[in-house]
Amino acid sequence: MTEPAWHSQKFPPEGASAAEGIRNQLGRPALDLLTILVRESAQNSWDARRGDTTVDYHLDLRAVSPAHAPAWRELLSRRIPGHGNLPLRQSVSASSLRILSISDRGTTGLGGPTRADNAVVENHDFVSFIRNIGEPRDTELGGGTYGFGKGIFYLLSRPGTVLVHTRCRVDGGFETRLMGCALWKSYAVGEGLSGQRFTGRHWWGTMSWDDVVEPLVGAGAEAVAERLGLRAFAQEETGTTVVVIDPDLGERTAEEAGSYLAETIAWNLWPKMLGSSDGDSPPMRFSVECDGITVPVPDPRETSPLDMFVAAHEAMRSEHDGRELKCMKPKATLGLLGFEKRFIPPFAETSAGSAAGIGTTVHHVCLMRTAELVVTYYSGPKPSAEYVSYAGVFRADAQLDSTFAASEPPTHDAWHWQSLDGRDKTFVKTTFTRIKESVEELIEVDGKVRAGSSEIALGAASRAFSDLVAGSWGNGGASDYRRVFKPIAPAPASTTTQHTGDLFEPGPTGVPATDSAPQHDRDDRTDPGPSSGRRPRVEYLGSPYYEVRSGHVLLVQAFRINTPGTHRCVADLGVALAGTSSRETDPPRAADQPQFFGWESPDGALHTQSTRMVDGGEEVWRVLVRPAPDTMTEIAVSAQREVADR
Repeated sequence: MTEPAWHSQKFPPEGASAAEGIRNQLGRPALDLLTILVRESAQNSWDARRGDTTVDYHLDLRAVSPAHAPAWRELLSRRIPGHGNLPLRQSVSASSLRILSISDRGTTGLGGPTRADNAVVENHDFVSFIRNIGEPRDTELGGGTYGFGKGIFYLLSRPGTVLVHTRCRVDGGFETRLMGCALWKSYAVGEGLSGQRFTGRHWWGTMSWDDVVEPLVGAGAEAVAERLGLRAFAQEETGTTVVVIDPDLGERTAEEAGSYLAETIAWNLWPKMLGSSDGDSPPMRFSVECDGITVPVPDPRETSPLDMFVAAHEAMRSEHDGRELKCMKPKATLGLLGFEKRFIPPFAETSAGSAAGIGTTVHHVCLMRTAELVVTYYSGPKPSAEYVSYAGVFRADAQLDSTFAASEPPTHDAWHWQSLDGRDKTFVKTTFTRIKESVEELIEVDGKVRAGSSEIALGAASRAFSDLVAGSWGNGGASDYRRVFKPIAPAPASTTTQHTGDLFEPGPTGVPATDSAPQHDRDDRTDPGPSSGRRPRVEYLGSPYYEVRSGHVLLVQAFRINTPGTHRCVADLGVALAGTSSRETDPPRAADQPQFFGWESPDGALHTQSTRMVDGGEEVWRVLVRPAPDTMTEIAVSAQREVADR
């Protein structure tokens, strides 16, 4: 075997593609290079998965260690083209060379023949990735199309150079392969008929007897990979590592780039991080390392607002909650759609979220094909209610997967129905129409949020939901005053209140439950006086208000009990019906209900038990509730005196 060295491709008499044309096949993508790298490389890994095995996807951004740097300079400088033709020497000769390794395991590796002129059609992954450009995909319902996206590896490298280290099955055994590839720009040596033009494509490997550059294989490949410090393969492990030499991180530091890569994985690949409801392993496992330090990849189930898209994904897959979108002419099933709607506060904008099109609020539908790789986040109408957000997930039907794939640009980050013709154009265009209709059904753009069969006009949540019932008295029976979250409305004509504009709701008996005297006759709503024989009295202090706790928008109601002794308190939550004194505690199927969050004691401690012992007196307690969107939330505190103290 000859020593590995660089070999530059000459233009054959029949012509060939110049490096510039290959580099430009990604066009001018809207996404930044690191985002495209994550999306395209993970898509390649998914398409190369081995059966039902979980794919391990790993990113490693690091500086080449001093122990391995001499091998990089020696091995990669052999027969290296001049600086103007390939600026690699400057990178490998630098005092600190940084590399970005993209590795997958649990995949098939780049198998098949190593030469593009072999007529092998079933397994030609090596030549498809290393040699050829524009081959149609051979993975049914895969994420890729014509392989243009692999150009991102070269675009991200300052010298346009990568190393490919792979292990695959060959003739019943395992084979390790190692090869270098570079794309820069075409050039000429000499002039006129005596000169020679070069395509700008370069390969690093060994030269065969017939002058074809071949990869290092077997023990030779493993020995050189070890000298370079590349991650080794286990004895029966298959997969691929692509090493981007001297990656362009833009204005980011290495640490910032590592964090960005981890967040980008979460935003673009979260569907692959979800296991089945039976507790099976997820389809893919992701990890990021920066200079030897593990960078945590956010868990989409625990990270807001990604957890909303996870919930929408579950709704989409649910037999009861998934919506089937259809095209009527011509007839076809377009796909499935699921939604999740919540009260959440505006969140801090992140660079990875911003790159995905998400700012400080969520009003988006995640689009994906059958492979369940995120295509893009379609921005729908923004709710006028400040804290109302919704997330949707649409997955194209398998029968139309090729149609949606054909509408995607090389970066697979959009569906352009304008680029299609005939029925395919109709299907993709109608999909956006059906999604828009579904979103408008979920939340209208004229400032109204649907609540069952009625429509309740909402302003910003901080206005429409904060002016509630003024503090009032209640006893421990079933006829406590109700604290109802609803839009501001004039007080009913039959009711007088001290606080103009506050909505007063009497108990079910139609009269105040605490006393026969009208509320407005009480001065400052003070306790008429202690009495050991009185039933427990709950005093609500002021109007309920919003607070953000642990990332949740909560309704907070302050109260105290103005009768002596220890009392067992329970929060009675329900949904009040518009325009009536009725309430619902048994919601319709799939309807949201307010949820108890906890009790806050006078010292600020949070207690999450549904029942709490509270001493009567001047101490102020608070009940915390997660409201349900599109409802009027009813909060009542019931108190029962305990015979013995705690």
